[in-house]
Amino acid sequence: MQRESMEFDVVIVGAGPAGLATACRLMQLATEANQDLTVCVVEKGSEVGAHILSGAILEPTALKELFPDWKDKGAPINTPVTQDDIYVLNNAEKSVKVPPLFIPKTMHNEGNYIISLGNLCRWLAEQAENLGVEVFPGFAAAEVLYDDSGTVKGVITGDMGVGHDGQPKDGYMPGMELHAKYTVFAEGCRGHLGKQLIAKFKLDEGKEPQHYGIGIKELWDIPPEKHQPGLVVHTTGWPLKESGSHGGSFLYHLENNQVVVGLITDLGYENPHVSPFDEFQRHKHHPVIKQYLEGGKRVSYGARAIAKGGIQSLPKMTFPGGLLIGCDAGTLNFAKIKGSHTAMKSGMIAAETLFKVLSSETETKPEPTEFTEAYQASWAYKELYQQRNFGPAMHKYGNILGAAFAYIDLNIFNGKLPFTLHDLKPDYAQMKPAAECKKIDYPKPDNQISFDKLSSVFISNTNHEEDQPCHLKLADPELPIRENLPKYNEPAQRYCPAGVYEVVDAEEGGKRFQINAQNCVHCKTCDIKDPAQNITWVTPEGAGGPNYPNM
Repeated sequence: MQRESMEFDVVIVGAGPAGLATACRLMQLATEANQDLTVCVVEKGSEVGAHILSGAILEPTALKELFPDWKDKGAPINTPVTQDDIYVLNNAEKSVKVPPLFIPKTMHNEGNYIISLGNLCRWLAEQAENLGVEVFPGFAAAEVLYDDSGTVKGVITGDMGVGHDGQPKDGYMPGMELHAKYTVFAEGCRGHLGKQLIAKFKLDEGKEPQHYGIGIKELWDIPPEKHQPGLVVHTTGWPLKESGSHGGSFLYHLENNQVVVGLITDLGYENPHVSPFDEFQRHKHHPVIKQYLEGGKRVSYGARAIAKGGIQSLPKMTFPGGLLIGCDAGTLNFAKIKGSHTAMKSGMIAAETLFKVLSSETETKPEPTEFTEAYQASWAYKELYQQRNFGPAMHKYGNILGAAFAYIDLNIFNGKLPFTLHDLKPDYAQMKPAAECKKIDYPKPDNQISFDKLSSVFISNTNHEEDQPCHLKLADPELPIRENLPKYNEPAQRYCPAGVYEVVDAEEGGKRFQINAQNCVHCKTCDIKDPAQNITWVTPEGAGGPNYPNM
């Protein structure tokens, strides 16, 4: 197909913290050197921030480097952390508060801020545009472009107006080719193009499998008398420990009488009966959490996978024609439960590397391998190395003993123990047959503290054009009923936090696997956790998906 094309020096896929930091730093350098540089950011969400979901506590290290005057520029960062509380939840009623002395130092948040990462990205996009970056929301990068030598030369945006049968509808618009000297992929965790690039260029050769969690989050308006701006509450233990699963919760008090509450469930769980969504709903009924939510109103909901394998799972981040950065590569620091600052720093280093190469006199643009050395010399890489044992310790020893190990490793030895723990089994391969695991009877929602999936998806403002090709691809359409249902009671029904996957009665008898793709909140859990690795998430039509406000 003949497509229109546009030429840029750098194309960036994804308007998250990594991609926008790259764009801003590139244009800062160009301005300082009085050079012309064309930079484009494409974003699949309907607006910048629409698909951004994070806790979020911001460690402002990278932001201060990028914009030392961020306060004067009006960055939406208003709530400093004032108090850190950590609880071990013993059961549905009881808990123990952990004394500060015994908390791993990575969990202390002095100097950090409780923010909406979506709002920060909206602000970063404004800064990028002020610097001359072209930002295109509503355009999904659907395909990687390669030249004859196999070098990445850009991306193709998704076609608009294609019917479910794959045929053009009225108003059909073919996608556009965006050509670049370098392309930076910053799609966030489990980016679908990043996944392809890792496979094509064998970027994960010699690395451990990436590991993931699913974070489910709600935003609440709460009564003013319960609001404590700057209060941070983390928990571990119940309810996940009942199924032998790992993870933990967060509750942060923002400004304007709002709190965010969420649960991160490690996707290495073994019991196929586990439903991360339902674990979260019952978790909110624990007195430690419920005390802040009673009398309040839930105003938004969302879910997103996080990459937490750390430095052992970090792929090579350069390839001919571009870079893989931020959570697309897996730069999140799980020991801190924070990834925005490390993602931004990887983007800033990418920008500095690319600007240097683009400013050189050479006709051919080599693979930007200088990035690797610069990144490994940065505080972001050193931070990941220092905290490399945290995630594997949690998997090997559980949350309590793992936290004890982390305390010794980080607080006493400062991350300098003379060994590295390993976690070699992929998350999808951890699941045991349903017959070997205890069934879980989740309580019905009370519609005051706990809710069902469909009402939750409704307040995520998720919308897709219904007459479009399904963006959840099955390598073998018969496998869910033939294999996953008898062996695992088809876990997609439960690991999906949006009710996308159902097993229903077929008209001709038997069972049928139904995909409600219009419900998808783009969390990527199905792409990660399906035990047969039969599901591949690809981008739907641009602007489809959730529209998160203040998340």
